[in-house]
Amino acid sequence: MVLTLTGSLPLQQGGGSGSGVLFLVWLVLVLVSIAGIWKTFEKAGEPGWAAIIPIYNTYVMLKIGGNAWWWLLLFLVPIVNIYAAYRLSKGIAEAFGQGLGFTLGLWFLGFVFFPILGFGDYRYQGPP
Repeated sequence: MVLTLTGSLPLQQGGGSGSGVLFLVWLVLVLVSIAGIWKTFEKAGEPGWAAIIPIYNTYVMLKIGGNAWWWLLLFLVPIVNIYAAYRLSKGIAEAFGQGLGFTLGLWFLGFVFFPILGFGDYRYQGPP
């Protein structure tokens, strides 16, 4: 028995339809996250538009959490950046009167917890 390959494969119908749905889900998560961070910044007395400026938004988060500007440099160091991200989340959570649970939520599920923080009844109390 001889098997010959012609080099052409049949087209699969609908193979890319799922990617459009995933893109929409991703887009909604990004927009909700940005809105949550925007509102969180405004509650802390910072400009909301800073949420959409890369690097500057991290600086503003560090400022809200009471960390120095040079913590931005720690985000460039592998392994150390994990600790820096934890401290950033901890500072923001404590600035809004929250504890370890909220810190971990901001750290691991920021796309959920920033909107909760921004649109919820949490008040900014200042850096810890």
